[in-house]
Amino acid sequence: MSDDFELDTDQLGRRMDGTIANLRTEFASLRTGRASGSMLEPIMVDAYGSMTPINQVGTVNVPEPRMVTVNVWDKGLVGKVEKAIRESGLGINPQLNGTIIMLPIPELNEERRRDLTKVAGNYAEGARVSIRNLRRDGMDQIKKAKADGLSEDDQKFWEQAVQELTDTYIKQVDELLETKQAEIMQV
Repeated sequence: MSDDFELDTDQLGRRMDGTIANLRTEFASLRTGRASGSMLEPIMVDAYGSMTPINQVGTVNVPEPRMVTVNVWDKGLVGKVEKAIRESGLGINPQLNGTIIMLPIPELNEERRRDLTKVAGNYAEGARVSIRNLRRDGMDQIKKAKADGLSEDDQKFWEQAVQELTDTYIKQVDELLETKQAEIMQV
């Protein structure tokens, strides 16, 4: 009956790609001691009655390896942007120069580096769990098709395809984590 069963591994792969993209975004938000405009992406500013991403109220630049600047377009928002950065938990002390907010990036101490590698590990574990959940969804579809008459050989074929896809993406997560941890620990 279900010999024409075909699991949409492309869709499963796209969903796993989304998990990897999310992990990259989470890793980009971790401060590594180097200036990066992406470290300000999660910061929201109370502008014009709503919470707005910082890059929509000013231009974010990285003029030097240890300096990020935010050129705020509306002078009335400079104080709110400075406050949002100060309260963001990034451990950065903003310095005002007119409508430009300068953010000197301090060196990370050894303890903070270790803490950040643990946070990166937690992000990676969350991605692994998400990928495994997607694997389980694929395996559930295969079991359902088996109950509808999928042959044993086809079942094994599709289970192997899902497992290989899962292994590929878990390996990507591990490689991204290893790269990020090396970047964080680099002095």
